[in-house]
Amino acid sequence: MGRKILFITTDQQRYDSLGCNGGTVARTPVVDGLARDGMNYRRAYNQNTVCMPARSTMLTGQYVRTHGVVANGVPLPAGAPSVAAYLHDKAGYSTALLGKAHFEPGFDLQMQWPENRMAKDGSTGPYRGFEHAELAVHVPAFGERPLQHYGRWLIDNHGIEATKGFSPLLAAQPGGETGAPETRINPIPREWYHTDWVADRTIAYLDSLPADADWFVWMSFPDPHHPWDPPASEQHRCNWRDLDLPPGHPGSPAEIERVLAQKPAHWLGLWEGSFINAEGGPGSYRPQAVTDDNIREINAMSHIMNELIDEACGRVLRRVEERGWNDDTDVIFTTDHGELQGDYGLIFKGPFHTDSLMRLPMVWRPAPSAGVRGGHEISEPVGQLDLAPTFCEIAGVPQPEWMQGAPLPTAPGSGRERVLCEWDSQFPGYGMHLRTIYRDGWLCTAYEPSTVGRPNGLEEFFGETGMFGGGIGPMSSVAYQGTEGELYDVEGDPHQWENRWDDPGLGALRADLVADLYSGLPAERTVLKVERPA
Repeated sequence: MGRKILFITTDQQRYDSLGCNGGTVARTPVVDGLARDGMNYRRAYNQNTVCMPARSTMLTGQYVRTHGVVANGVPLPAGAPSVAAYLHDKAGYSTALLGKAHFEPGFDLQMQWPENRMAKDGSTGPYRGFEHAELAVHVPAFGERPLQHYGRWLIDNHGIEATKGFSPLLAAQPGGETGAPETRINPIPREWYHTDWVADRTIAYLDSLPADADWFVWMSFPDPHHPWDPPASEQHRCNWRDLDLPPGHPGSPAEIERVLAQKPAHWLGLWEGSFINAEGGPGSYRPQAVTDDNIREINAMSHIMNELIDEACGRVLRRVEERGWNDDTDVIFTTDHGELQGDYGLIFKGPFHTDSLMRLPMVWRPAPSAGVRGGHEISEPVGQLDLAPTFCEIAGVPQPEWMQGAPLPTAPGSGRERVLCEWDSQFPGYGMHLRTIYRDGWLCTAYEPSTVGRPNGLEEFFGETGMFGGGIGPMSSVAYQGTEGELYDVEGDPHQWENRWDDPGLGALRADLVADLYSGLPAERTVLKVERPA
């Protein structure tokens, strides 16, 4: 028997949402316990701040520019490498993915991609190296049409009415008690909600395995990503009226404008309404229409969702222990990206390279049988790029050449110095390109010249469907020359309010960080078509 791997991910969860990372509202004793017994990575960063690129990096162990999924709407090629396939073929692991995948576009009414077609076909795999896959997205249905395995299960077992309590995705529809966008008090019973469904399906899969199986199971929760609509029965967990604005909120419109005016133009443009964040949230979202109470309610809903995830993790871990596997099971917990969640007065995500979106919760509890001493807080930078190599190390198989990261360190003193993140627009009319390095306590982002209007493939879809009137689609009100950037001292300025890019006393440091950034990125770049808007 080898060491088993339970890989747990959430979607759009902030670093500071966990008690072990300073969170003071949501109760997360299960993940906090994993951190106490293992390693808590204080400076874990993603390689992209939206779902599909980040998740493709976790699956392949490659930089975004290598696997080619540079933005949402770019399907990961069917032949792309997969750590699940590698562990299955090289080490004989049983492999499963339960929950959100999102390696292929979700905007797929023709069901062109397997991820969206599997449930309709009655298939549970194989899929991208996973022998078994049961998938879910944030909402169970689009109109009357079920989405993925969770939507099919919910409608088949509880009827179409069970789907009606979810807020529509990417519509910014007001709801809840304050009229907050994409917020709703969902009457669905907790046991029907997708968080418990993902845990239930994970337990069912584990129960299907023989006692001597080696397994790699990716349990992937769709929450706390918007829409913010957890079950109504759980509203007692957190009352939005009891919450302060988050620490990253400047406190007043005047202070928001002061902070955002220091940053590149799209930040303040978003606040003022001249720049539309079409690539990271609903196109109808306007920050100044979101009240302080809206932000409080969104945060309360997020805290509730995070508590439900933590309890679901506890149920699965208890089942692992009941099967007699705990001593040989490594558990890794992380997310794909963060959420602004009121920082700077903003919500959602997008081309905003600060800790709100880039810094990740990442915890590894090695199997007790591994003999790795836990209880470490590791401050050296690590990334999602390093997860696949870590799985290989746990399984005792060599890291393949196509993986570009390195196994996560198990103690301080690894000597790691940097981690890199990239952004490339999915809409050809936006054409934004950001490159970021975290090193030595500094977060540095270089803005490359914008390519507003340059075709990238998505215009073909707009032309075929007439979406956005056809043509190139939405156009950005902001274009960058390639001289702009952001530079933050993340310890002295934990919310990144003071942009020091133009500080004359930091010119040499800035130049050194930018040079290090570009020397660390792979020179070759895979260019794939953007095929869908989401």
